[in-house]
Amino acid sequence: MKTLRFTIPVFIAVTLSYVLISGGLAAGIPAASGNMVKLAPLTQAEMPPSSSVDNGSADGSILTNPVMATPSEVLTFNDPYREKQWALSQIQMQGLWPTATGGAGILVAILDTGIDQDHEDLEGKVVFEANLTDSPAPGDVYGHGTHIAGIIAAYSNNGVGIVGVAPECQLINIKVADDRGRCDASRIARGIIWAVDKGANVINVSIELGEPSPELEEAVNYAWGQGVVIIAAAGNEGTQSPVYPAAYEHCIAVAATRQDNTLAPLSNYGDWVDAAAPGFNIYSTLPDDSYGYKSGTSFATAYVSGLAALLFGVVTDTNDNGRLNDEVRAALEESCQLTCINGMD
Repeated sequence: MKTLRFTIPVFIAVTLSYVLISGGLAAGIPAASGNMVKLAPLTQAEMPPSSSVDNGSADGSILTNPVMATPSEVLTFNDPYREKQWALSQIQMQGLWPTATGGAGILVAILDTGIDQDHEDLEGKVVFEANLTDSPAPGDVYGHGTHIAGIIAAYSNNGVGIVGVAPECQLINIKVADDRGRCDASRIARGIIWAVDKGANVINVSIELGEPSPELEEAVNYAWGQGVVIIAAAGNEGTQSPVYPAAYEHCIAVAATRQDNTLAPLSNYGDWVDAAAPGFNIYSTLPDDSYGYKSGTSFATAYVSGLAALLFGVVTDTNDNGRLNDEVRAALEESCQLTCINGMD
């Protein structure tokens, strides 16, 4: 037996509130082919989550009680599907929203299969878009990118749909995966650079690549140097094997957890993973004004991207380097609790 280290962000201090994103460890599952670029994941959950939410730690670690908003500050919503969004309660958004700005003025770039920008819960959100694929239009046929967009940025209190983590932020739609969900490292790299040059603060990359790419790593480093936070999916092979761009130094790699705070069955893990967030049976927007459940590290990544958008509105430049991305990353990671769990040989 050997000891595996898994980084578990427990509470992120933001003024008077904390955000819970905790996780455990799953049994290993054989890895997929290492040379394939794919969205993470390509499957959709069929069953909705149960109504119960366990905010404790599955591995027995002690979680500090969060300083939550007072009852008078707790927000109410008229979005009819808010009750299906168990993850918002799990990461304790009710305690963070009253002290944040909802991501107003923050640009989040989504590198994915496109976004249905006419969706009732996303209309007007996309301010820039680019199609780097051979597909005829930048919209979302596959359904993956629209689901990501809703988790991050769906409107709140508009009487329809769901609530996004950062409902006041705006989006950059960069289609790097075609209408069948296929993409390559070069498109992702070009998309990152395009997003940075358009002023993105946060870049969500819910895509995994089994092999490193110098071009992609260079793009990630360029983004970091320009003050951007890149958040990427840790992948869905159930192994410790790194995937890219998530494993690069200047990316935040995100694993997926379930309602009981254990690692989702297919989520990758390991000491190269920086964060874990809800990613199992996640309810969000789908093309043509529809909604549904999906599971995987893709959707956990979207939750962390939404949190990053909120954090850009509250952190300050503590080291006077002229950028806030290091403070945002520190807020996401420095309140971590490093837990050692026995793994398989």
